[in-house]
Amino acid sequence: MTWLRTAKDSIDWVLVVAVVPLLVFSLTTLNSFTGETPFFARQVLWVAISFVVFFAISFVDVSFIKRTKVLVWLYGLGVFLLLLLFVIGSTVKGATSWINFGAFSFQPSDPMKIILILLLAKYFSRRHIAIKDVRHLLVSGLYFLVPFILIFIQPDFGSAIILFAVWFGMVLVSGISKKHLFVILGGLILVGGLLWGFVFEPYQKTRILSFVNPLSDIQGAGYNAYQSTVAVGSGRWIGKGVGYGTQSRLEFLPENETDFIFASFAEEWGFVGAVTALLLMGVIIWRILRIATLGRSNFEMLFGIGLAIYLIAHIVINIGMNIGLLPVTGVTLPFFSYGGSHLLTTFIGLGILMSMWRDRRRVHRDDAQREFVGYTSEYD
Repeated sequence: MTWLRTAKDSIDWVLVVAVVPLLVFSLTTLNSFTGETPFFARQVLWVAISFVVFFAISFVDVSFIKRTKVLVWLYGLGVFLLLLLFVIGSTVKGATSWINFGAFSFQPSDPMKIILILLLAKYFSRRHIAIKDVRHLLVSGLYFLVPFILIFIQPDFGSAIILFAVWFGMVLVSGISKKHLFVILGGLILVGGLLWGFVFEPYQKTRILSFVNPLSDIQGAGYNAYQSTVAVGSGRWIGKGVGYGTQSRLEFLPENETDFIFASFAEEWGFVGAVTALLLMGVIIWRILRIATLGRSNFEMLFGIGLAIYLIAHIVINIGMNIGLLPVTGVTLPFFSYGGSHLLTTFIGLGILMSMWRDRRRVHRDDAQREFVGYTSEYD
């Protein structure tokens, strides 16, 4: 009974109930692919491991993670692993993004996203009074820029974009002066314009244009995006049925287990299935933000908001490229895409959030909508 009371108080079961159907959708889609593929069996194992880690972290007091020394060590470890890629990393499809351990591979950019959220939550929570000072924008930008550059030159454009989305989103909600922020963004746009007009060669411009609008070259750079839009459209209202998705079964759709699994799912489950999946993702984001509003301090609030931004960025970019609205960047779809590194990282983030949820403030609903409370320096 004690364990049940602890579980009830430590876990947001609405969030868990929303996650489970998405995992079922993912496993069903992976199992429907033809051929002797190991995707389904391996993903079942990763789902089991991720849930064990999720519940283990949920029942542990993670308040120590707010200490500056702990976060500095985590950040240093994350940067070290990114540097290690250039020594022992495995190159797959032109990107050196994985450390291969034989039976499984590990992508350091995934945990770096959660580490950056934690570090920015700490930094912004301690400086909520003087946050409008431009130096806080520059310092937080430096924290983001180091892993961003290391990931960008792998090259892993998708993970680099996610890091930027996390930093930019957390800057917007932290209270930093929007004037300073948009001056810097304006400067970056100006530099980009000058490079486009006076530096880039014609062939470089062609590559960039095909990246931004892949459907303009469906026989070359836009082939994957084109096949993905065909798969999504062919699903119509209720889909072709599990195992009857021709784009996936006949292997017209590349990377149908990772980057384009949403297209595979939409082809088999149709518009109804796709909307159902999006609604479930919406519930997850809603619960994360609700937990954030009940955080005991700015740190918990900002971490929850950062985690929501991380998931939203993954969802928007992945589905956007699946339906031909955004460039193909190799961004995975949370709870759907095959792969243990991203799945485990996401569940670790949710586990940390659940541990924070256990120590939430017991306040009236109206009070939870007020401004962030002052941060105490107990863990400095």
